Amino acid sequence: EVQLVESGGGLVQAGGSLRLSCAASGFIADEYAIAWFRQAPGKEREGVSAIGRRDSSTYYADSVSGRFTILSDNAKNTVYLQMNSLQPEDTAVYYCATGALGLWPPVAHEYPYWGQGTQVTVSS
Repeated sequence: EVQLVESGGGLVQAGGSLRLSCAASGFIADEYAIAWFRQAPGKEREGVSAIGRRDSSTYYADSVSGRFTILSDNAKNTVYLQMNSLQPEDTAVYYCATGALGLWPPVAHEYPYWGQGTQVTVSS
C-alpha cells in the first residue's frame, strides 16, 4: 500500500523559510505525480505545487511562484517543498499526495493517496 509521511512544518516569522519533506513508501508508479496541497480554515484545499515522477515536469500556483521550489529525489522516494519568503497567508495545513499524472493544476479529487498533513504557521 502507498504511504506518505510529511515532515518539516512549524512556526516561522514572515520572510522566513521552511523545507517540507514527503517520504513515500509502497508502489509508486513511474507515471505518477507528487503534489503539495494546502488548506487554511474556511478555504478550499489548494494545489500548491507538483512534480511528475518520470519527467520532473513541475507546477506552481500563482500564489507561490518564485517563492517555493519543489524537488524530487526518486532514489529515496522523497519530495521536498522549499518555501522561502513565507507570508502569513501561507499559513495552512500542508498535505502531500500522489496519483496519476494529469494536466496541471493538480486537483485534489484526482489524488487517491494522501499524507497526514503538517501545520505551517507564519507570524507577521
